[in-house]
Amino acid sequence: MSAEINVSRAARSASFATGGRGMVALVTALFFVWGFATVLVDTLIPRLKALFELSFAEVMLTQFSFFIAYLLVSIPAGQLIGRIGYMRGIVTGLVVMATGGLLFAPAAALGLFPGFLAALFVLASGITILQVAANPLIVVVGDAAGSHSRLNLAQAFNSLGTTIGPWVGASLILRNMESAPDPAIAAPEIVSAFHRSEAHALQWPFILIASVLLVIALVFWLVRHRGGAPAADEGGEKHSMVALLAAHPRLALGTLAIFTYVGAEVSIGSVLTNYLMQSHTLGLAALEAGKLVSFYWGGAMVGRFIGSAVLRFVSPGKALACCALMAAGLASTSALSSGMVAAVTVIAIGLCNSIMFPTIFSLAIEGLGLKAARGSGALCLAIVGGAIVPLVTGAAADGFGLSLALFVPAACYLYVASYGWFARRAVRP
Repeated sequence: MSAEINVSRAARSASFATGGRGMVALVTALFFVWGFATVLVDTLIPRLKALFELSFAEVMLTQFSFFIAYLLVSIPAGQLIGRIGYMRGIVTGLVVMATGGLLFAPAAALGLFPGFLAALFVLASGITILQVAANPLIVVVGDAAGSHSRLNLAQAFNSLGTTIGPWVGASLILRNMESAPDPAIAAPEIVSAFHRSEAHALQWPFILIASVLLVIALVFWLVRHRGGAPAADEGGEKHSMVALLAAHPRLALGTLAIFTYVGAEVSIGSVLTNYLMQSHTLGLAALEAGKLVSFYWGGAMVGRFIGSAVLRFVSPGKALACCALMAAGLASTSALSSGMVAAVTVIAIGLCNSIMFPTIFSLAIEGLGLKAARGSGALCLAIVGGAIVPLVTGAAADGFGLSLALFVPAACYLYVASYGWFARRAVRP
């Protein structure tokens, strides 16, 4: 029976490898969509900080509410995909994302900070389901030797979304920012009315995204039987997540690398607008500073397109170690400098970020075979680093200033570099 199951799975995988190119294009489009949606959170931060008069640690609850979904939803998402399959899982993720976007309307109407946090959590829950399904799908779609290159190419389109997102978000969200009335002076009714009117401007970008997501969900539902997409590992061995990680140290250490990398990337993206607004860097207005964040994410996009070609000839582990060391150096340089040097070096970290997530991901699940989907669940679980590390960075910013807070992501990059060196040799089949 076991042999028959293995033959059946091999046949499905072969069918997907030969007939799934169109499906890969659709899945790659998802990388763009969730990249665009994710980075809008960075644009929300300065507006919400000003609107509700929050400290850096408090406003980082936006990232906490968003990325905590990866901790709470990744394992259920893997179980869901195991029951309903990759394609229906993608449709489910898109619908959940759309629901989160629509929840911005009541959050804006109420003018309450917790309402935005709840909407962000639901939005991120949908993205988590998509990540658990789409990342391993791209990795296993073709030959194993090209998995690093394919995932980098797909993540390049994710970076295209994160590049466009800050520019659009800054234009729609950061325009005409006003300071909140002082609660000690203004009447409670005036403060409440201000919160509602200012919050109203935050809902439309997400409602528009929700509409687009529902259309994309319909497309995936209509083509769910095409392309020979591989089924989930429904007949495989059942192990706990802890047992899976214990049996595969490369996966376990890669999970921590995802945690630290995402935490570092999100921390920098979250504080970058406020960092560029400081007088000792560029002293820009919120709108101009917010638009410059596009260059941070744009660097990752350019690097991923380049990396998808370079990684066909260069050891992925060594390339990862090199990029992470450069990122740590740039973060440290920015922390200890000022003016244009501080601004350029922190923005340039985006270029170093480029290959990190997809390369860590493909290195970590290398050699897992039919366990790749469950390995993906563990790695997506680690994206919760985007909730934890920004809180630490925010607390450091409140205590020591934004510049010195950059040493938090710098330390994260140093661990990523060590993982790249550890995983520099390919796993033998």
